[in-house]
Amino acid sequence: MNWEGFVGFYHADNLDETRKFYCDILNLEMYKDQGACHIYEVTRGSYIGFCTHFPKGDPEDNIITLLTNNVDEMYEYIKENSDVTVQAPPELNEKFNIYHFFIKDPNGYKVEIQKFMD
Repeated sequence: MNWEGFVGFYHADNLDETRKFYCDILNLEMYKDQGACHIYEVTRGSYIGFCTHFPKGDPEDNIITLLTNNVDEMYEYIKENSDVTVQAPPELNEKFNIYHFFIKDPNGYKVEIQKFMD
């Protein structure tokens, strides 16, 4: 079996605020607007979707991780170009051998900006 892609779906309180965060701040492209669901392309074949009709769970139970080799640049960009609160500057997590930082999206989800160090 050859998979062609992946979409992870999450609840959204407000699709417009969610779009502003993922498009305007994180520079993702909207792939599909299905009315009650917006789907954003992360990489070719990888998508993240937000829907208003999904049951709302505890956002703290989820982490959305976006991978980049430019963690420091993304950190500076977010700090300088948005009102998004950054929980702490990027740091090395030796246990998992990653370099990362966290922000929150408008729905309360933790978004991790991460680089694998190996």
